Amino acid sequence: MREHVDSKRFRLHVLWGWLMALCFAGSLLASAAPAPAAPLVTRCELEGVVDAGSGAYLADCVKRAEASGATALLVRLDTPGGELEATRAVVRAFLGSRVPVLVWVGPSGAHAGSAGVFIALASNVSAMAPGTNIGAAHPVGPGGEDLEAAGGTQLARKIENDTVAFAEGLARQRGRDAEWASIAVRDSASIPADRAVALHVVEFVVPTEAAFLAAVDGRRVEVAGGDTVTLVTRDARVVSLEPGVAQQVVHALAQPSLVYLLFLVAALGLVAELSHPGAVAPGLVGIVALVLALMASSTLPVRSGALVLMLAGVGLILAELFVTSGLLGAAGVSLLLLGGVFLVDRFEPGWFVDPSFRPSWGVMLPTALVLAGTAAFLAYRSAQTRGLPQRGGDAGLVGEAGTALGPVTSTGGEVFVHGERWRAVSFTPIHEGARVVVRAVEGLTLTVAEAMP
Repeated sequence: MREHVDSKRFRLHVLWGWLMALCFAGSLLASAAPAPAAPLVTRCELEGVVDAGSGAYLADCVKRAEASGATALLVRLDTPGGELEATRAVVRAFLGSRVPVLVWVGPSGAHAGSAGVFIALASNVSAMAPGTNIGAAHPVGPGGEDLEAAGGTQLARKIENDTVAFAEGLARQRGRDAEWASIAVRDSASIPADRAVALHVVEFVVPTEAAFLAAVDGRRVEVAGGDTVTLVTRDARVVSLEPGVAQQVVHALAQPSLVYLLFLVAALGLVAELSHPGAVAPGLVGIVALVLALMASSTLPVRSGALVLMLAGVGLILAELFVTSGLLGAAGVSLLLLGGVFLVDRFEPGWFVDPSFRPSWGVMLPTALVLAGTAAFLAYRSAQTRGLPQRGGDAGLVGEAGTALGPVTSTGGEVFVHGERWRAVSFTPIHEGARVVVRAVEGLTLTVAEAMP
C-alpha cells in the first residue's frame, strides 16, 4: 500500500515538473517573439509662402507617404499664403491621397493665412496649436485695398466668386463649415484656434504634434476612392520627409526681402564693374545676384515698375558721390524704400497672400540707410581731397626736392628728382651736387632753384 502511494506521488512530481518546464519554455518563446511594429506616420512641413517649390514638395510628400505604406501623412503648417496654382496642386494631391492627411497649424504663434486656409480645409483632419489663427482669405489689391477699388467691379466679383466656390467646395467635401469658408474669403474673417473648433473649421486644439496623433487615433476618415480608413497613430513612429534640393532652392528664393537684396547687389555690382572695367569680381557678383534675382522674381509676383524705382534709387545714391548735394542721396533712399513697398504685386490673380507679404522694414530701411551713409562718407572724403595739393602728374612735381647731377644753368643741365633723371634749367647757376627744388614743369624740362639750407 505504501509503495503504491509513493509511486503515485512520484508520478505527480514528474507531471508537475513537466508543467513547470512547459511554462518556462512558453515564457522564453513569448519573450523572444518580436513586438508588434509601431505604426508609421510620415511628416512634412510648410513654413513660409506657398510657391512652386513648397507646392511640389507637399505633393511629393503624398506620393512618398503612399509608397512607404504610412498610416497617415502629418503636415505642419505656418504660411501667409502664396501662389494660387501651387495651392491648387497641393489641394489636388490631398484630395487624391489614399493616405489620410493630417494638418496641424503650429507651433503657437503660427497661422494659416490666405492660401493656407485651403490647405487646411483639404485635409482629412486638421488641428491648431493654442495661440494660432486661421483665415483672412480675401483677395486684396496692391496696397491691401479692396479689389473693386483696385481693379474694377467685374474683376473683383470674378476673382471673389471663384475663390468662394473653391473654399466652399473643399469645406463641404471634408464635412467642415462651408459658411465660414465663404465668410473667410468675402469678409477676410480670421479666427483663433478655439473659435475654429467651435465653428467646425478644424477638429482639435492640441499643443504638439504628438498630442495631435494621439487625439486622432481610432478616428475613421474617408480617403480617395471612397474607402474608409481607421487612423492608427498613437505612439507612431514619425519619419520626416525632406524636400529635394531644387524644391529647397525655389522655396528659399521665394522671399520678398531676399529678392529686394539680390536686385540691390546686382545693381551695385554691375555699376561698379562698368565704372571700373577689368575689376571682374564686382561684375561676377552682380551677374550671379542678377540671375538669382530673376529666378526669385519668377516665383513671386514682382512688379517691374518697383524694380525701376529701386534701380533709380541706386543710381541717385551713386550720383551723390560726384555731386555731394545731399538731395540726391535722400531721393535715392526714398526710391529704394518705395520700390521695396511696391515690389510684391498682391493684386496678381495667380497669387493669394496676406497684405503683410512684402519686404520687411527691418531689411529695407537699414539697407537703404547703409547705402546712403556709405555714399555720404565717400562724398565727404572726396570733398576733403579736393583741397589737398596734387601729388600726381606734372603738377605733382612742383615743390619736389632733388639733386643736381651736374652744373645747371639757364641753358640746361640734369637733376635727379622723384627717382628719375630730368633735364633742368635754372635762372641762377647751380653747382653739381647741390640740393634743388622744382619750381615749374614745361614738357620734359624742369625749372629748378637751389634749395635754401
